[in-house]
Amino acid sequence: MKYTKDNPLKVFTSFSGYDSQMMGLIRAGVPSILVGWSEIDTFAIQAHNAVFPEYADKNYGDISKINWNEVPDFDLFTMSPPCQDFSAAGLGKSGEEGSGTRSSLLWECSRAIEIKRPRYILFENVKGLLSDKHRKHFIRWQLRLSRWGYSNFSKVLNTKEFGVPQNRERIFMISILKKDGEPEPVFNFPRPFPLEKRLKDVLEKNVDEKYYLSDKMLQYFMRVDADKSHGHNFTPKTGDDVAFTIRTAPGNRVDDNFVVEGNTPPQLWRVDDLEPINTTKDSCAVTITASQKASSAANMISTAHYPHTGVKVYGRYIDGRREDESDP
Repeated sequence: MKYTKDNPLKVFTSFSGYDSQMMGLIRAGVPSILVGWSEIDTFAIQAHNAVFPEYADKNYGDISKINWNEVPDFDLFTMSPPCQDFSAAGLGKSGEEGSGTRSSLLWECSRAIEIKRPRYILFENVKGLLSDKHRKHFIRWQLRLSRWGYSNFSKVLNTKEFGVPQNRERIFMISILKKDGEPEPVFNFPRPFPLEKRLKDVLEKNVDEKYYLSDKMLQYFMRVDADKSHGHNFTPKTGDDVAFTIRTAPGNRVDDNFVVEGNTPPQLWRVDDLEPINTTKDSCAVTITASQKASSAANMISTAHYPHTGVKVYGRYIDGRREDESDP
């Protein structure tokens, strides 16, 4: 079906965050409207309302409590359920239906799909969902959709192959409901293309002094790096590199994203809500993440900072406590 301004694609996004899904549709030039979204995180909701104020009253909240019969019909349902329990960086609690883990919220989407039967479903999650431990859940989800008349197309995509200087692999699945006029739907994923951007092309230039890390933190990182028994290495990048996968609570681990600029030995600054200690302006290390105090920040933007004498470090602490370290 061709969607137009007069007949736009009707979308419902679950686990919406700040709604990069709608951003993608807009960027692709697809006429679309958001009939509803589902998000419970306070800071994600604030971000969503800042980006899409026109949809501020369309948040249905907790996906497990939505009465789908009261939701307007939609053509596209997007779902990026919490990935912590599937992620290699998480605790591996898995996402068994009814288990109560964050990742088990995947199965709450069943009610939406069974009742509303959208023509298209966009699913996204960490590559760890395909691991030996978790693959059964992904296969079971595909089989459920197949029984409801959907054709499923899945592939692991890496952001660095699609214009973003970050090495971030995710499993994507497009499900299309079979129709009389299209009994065997076809979908082709986009082809990768050469990456032209690097970190230096996306880094911001100005940041508050508090985002410097301390000499003490740098010394700690160097000690951890010297201990090769755990496999966590301190490997700062340059502006010509591509970022590692951006995780939650970045800037706190030795193997997070740090970028060295110039010939000065990197000075790392701890990032929290406190004033920095032992600060100097010889810093040349940086970590990549997004705004402070937003649980969706690691997925929001990739930012770093260049002061005139070096590069800043950007990270997140919440009320003096580090947030969950798992990969979002």
